Amino acid sequence: MSGFRDRYGASPLHLLLVLTSFAVALYAGLRLLRGDTLGVLIWFVGAALVHDLLFLPVYSLTDRVVQRWCGPPAVRSGHDATPVPAVATVNHLRVPFFLSGLLLLVWWPLILRQVPHYTATTGLPADVFLGRWLLITASLLAVSAVCLLVRMRRAGRAAPPR
Repeated sequence: MSGFRDRYGASPLHLLLVLTSFAVALYAGLRLLRGDTLGVLIWFVGAALVHDLLFLPVYSLTDRVVQRWCGPPAVRSGHDATPVPAVATVNHLRVPFFLSGLLLLVWWPLILRQVPHYTATTGLPADVFLGRWLLITASLLAVSAVCLLVRMRRAGRAAPPR
């Protein structure tokens, strides 16, 4: 068993899971391409281009601005200061905004009220999604802020005495 791990680099279970995920992805791809193959391929290439040419520069620039803005804060404990790395601070903004953006990406037609017959079709109100998305975003940011405060407090307590 260790010979396999030395040659492959992981356990046989890892290899089985990777092969299974490839099989599921192949099955899904074949099912997806069965209908409108050209339309799916155009959509896929278009999504890759829009991501690489529009979204990647925007969120890379935003991330750099936030990194400069946050900087490494110093947590004071008595006379000592233990810095919490800037990357850790920025991650407390990255994660909630990533999750919020993912929710927006999935639910944008409902959040932006772009589905005209939603209420008639489902019998559910269509005007609640924007408020709920904003509430979820605010909650994610609040939880992340609490986690950052706890982390900074622990870093302050762990500062070595002079």
